[in-house]
Amino acid sequence: MAEISQSVTELVDQLGKLPGIGKKTAERLAYHLLRVHVSEALALSDAIRRVRENVRYCSVCFNLSESDRCGICEDARRDQALLCIVEQPRDLIALEQAGVFRGLYHVLLGRIAPLDGIGPDQLTIEHLVDRVRTGNFKEVIMATNPNVEGDGTALFISNRLADFPVRLTRLARGVTSGSVLEFTNKEILADALKGRQLL
Repeated sequence: MAEISQSVTELVDQLGKLPGIGKKTAERLAYHLLRVHVSEALALSDAIRRVRENVRYCSVCFNLSESDRCGICEDARRDQALLCIVEQPRDLIALEQAGVFRGLYHVLLGRIAPLDGIGPDQLTIEHLVDRVRTGNFKEVIMATNPNVEGDGTALFISNRLADFPVRLTRLARGVTSGSVLEFTNKEILADALKGRQLL
């Protein structure tokens, strides 16, 4: 049986450690990197090195940044009275791409998940409480994911912020535009009924 070189085996092993990448996909990626021009393969390794060396968490909101404070925290045109709480930087990016929210963010870097051994102390909740205590926020929007852990995290944070003079809100949930009720799952329908609005 033909042996695979040690370097290729190590590359496949490393690629296989990435989330969502199984052994077969790791092998395909490794062989792709061997087929492309050397400059393309090295550009990938340089990009990985640069992101590890240069990207850090913003000292204010914990978004990804290449400086002490991210561009959103530095932007004086944003509404300083609105604070949106998200679980991960990718959630912040999704909200920014929607192009509607012009306030500030706070990234928790996860969610409370006792079954996974993740408690409140492993998130940036204490930094959040300090921000709300010392800031001039009028509204804090809970934009955690609409699942058991996200709802539990939002409830925990709401309890921590209950004594501050801020309005606590949650992202609206329910039936999406263009969907058909008979094919909508019961949890979404329940959220839609609970969150119904005046016409």
